[in-house]
Amino acid sequence: MTAASPYTTRLAIPSIATYQHLRVAAGLSAKTAEAAAKGLPHSLFAVQVLQGDEVVGMGRVIGDGGCFYQVVDIAVLPAHQGKGLGKLIMREIRQFIDSDVPESAYVSLIADGQAQDLYAQFGFKHTAPASVGMALKR
Repeated sequence: MTAASPYTTRLAIPSIATYQHLRVAAGLSAKTAEAAAKGLPHSLFAVQVLQGDEVVGMGRVIGDGGCFYQVVDIAVLPAHQGKGLGKLIMREIRQFIDSDVPESAYVSLIADGQAQDLYAQFGFKHTAPASVGMALKR
């Protein structure tokens, strides 16, 4: 963001409460405190967007740290959407990918709705028909 921007970034894993709030408020599925407590510490990379002291957006990268990575939890509070924060989050994630992820690694994500347009700006491409995303939700 520009020097005049009211937003800053923090490269840190969000708290459980912040994580749960951002996911639900942004329209993503709810996660239990137990699931968040188990999963968040295993993040390979995390970025938060703040307005003052309030976390208004986030994104994470998870995976095995060598061969496979997945971009997850891209979420921005509705009142802050449309202000370029998704791009800000993805720029930080792409910087991590470019600097820390081995060249032969597979980096994937699941794009919901029009989010695919955002991710395409950062080099992500559709894999179908060669492969399709599949999920087992619990």
